Amino acid sequence: MAKLRTSKLSQSSLVRGGLVVGAGILAGNIVGFLRVGVTAWFLGTRAHADALAVAVGPIDTLSTAIINTLLVSFVPMLMLRGTADRAAMFQKAARVFAGVLAVITVGVFALAPQLISLLGPGLAAEQHDQATLLLRVLAPGVFFAGTSAIFASLLYTERRFIIPAFYQACVNGATILSALLFWKVLGVYSFAIGYTLGTATQLVLTWSASRDLARSLRHLGGTVPTLSEILIKPGMFLLYAGLISANILVTRAFATHGGPGMAAAFDYCLRCISVVVAYLVYPVANSLVPELAQLQRTHNTARVSSLIGRSMRLMAACALGACGIGLLVRTQVISILFQRGSFTQESTLLVSAVFLGFAPAIIGWSLMDLGSRCLFALDRARLPVLAALVAVSINVVVMLAFGWPYSLRHPSMLAVGASAGLLVGFASLYISLKMTKLTQVLEPEPAEAVAR
Repeated sequence: MAKLRTSKLSQSSLVRGGLVVGAGILAGNIVGFLRVGVTAWFLGTRAHADALAVAVGPIDTLSTAIINTLLVSFVPMLMLRGTADRAAMFQKAARVFAGVLAVITVGVFALAPQLISLLGPGLAAEQHDQATLLLRVLAPGVFFAGTSAIFASLLYTERRFIIPAFYQACVNGATILSALLFWKVLGVYSFAIGYTLGTATQLVLTWSASRDLARSLRHLGGTVPTLSEILIKPGMFLLYAGLISANILVTRAFATHGGPGMAAAFDYCLRCISVVVAYLVYPVANSLVPELAQLQRTHNTARVSSLIGRSMRLMAACALGACGIGLLVRTQVISILFQRGSFTQESTLLVSAVFLGFAPAIIGWSLMDLGSRCLFALDRARLPVLAALVAVSINVVVMLAFGWPYSLRHPSMLAVGASAGLLVGFASLYISLKMTKLTQVLEPEPAEAVAR
């Protein structure tokens, strides 16, 4: 009876967490589409839109990778410890992560011209300079977003999902407000200023919401973890997230050679794809990861296996359906969402063509991301990292095989490499899991093995 009651409580917590995270993602994506709609109205697929896409895209990607790293790896690290040891872990890790984030932010600001040359090699000189300044305005957002995720991790240990779940709604809302208020004065830079202010606002909100928890842990003592204990697991997930993001960064850099509007068209598609993937993965994963960490702590192998299996089957069915529907209605949806102001019918057709080759990424991306998050929660880092490396390698190989000039003349081929890479990456992850015994998967890897 006690086991049944525990199981029901676990399921109830999982459902409530999923609903809260899902509501936050829904709100964030609604406001996100409004943000993209405002961008489309003012910029369409013109050259200035390429500059904004090349500058905002990497910051968005990096911030998301850092946030996911902390939520997927740091939350289980906290939950697997007793109260006193959790306090020691949080206090030291918060200082370490804040220092790392500060270094990354300063590096992005200082190396902005070189980063834009790498990420937007096809930009004209004027757009290169504009993107450089935009990137410098956006750079503090990395520190603000990452630091807010540190406090969000503490909230997640107590199942307080509301404030962290509305991160995207806060950032997108501030971006829209800034663009509408300051467009006539600041032009394209109003988007970057709003984005940075949005991340700062989210930091204030998460800090305020977690103050009572941080205060209660302040004087508990506990065993202070080593630096390697703090950095190895988040470092491995950040490597995984970076490799996944490389699929996007490589494809966007490639798109800048296609002339004005191609990189922007890819970013409009990315917004549609990432929204679908986020809504498929995040509600399940963000509430599932803490549960898996708790079940691993009690060695409940059967429950872990059941949760992962059901979640993956549900994800596969939803991803296939989303991909099929997206392919059928892509042109109509893009027209409804974006075709107004500077976003013309020609823009709609261009974005629709790019979406045709990018849609299969929904399947590979969502399945691989959910499976990888589960494995990270179980301290199995190597399989997801290897699968992500396979994904970006396949992307590069496919692009080289088709040839850049051909792909740029046929926009539907632009993102085929990214889609193929994510599908093959998931297949490699699935095959690796099938070849590995369940008991081996559920036993945590030694820190030395992860480091190697």
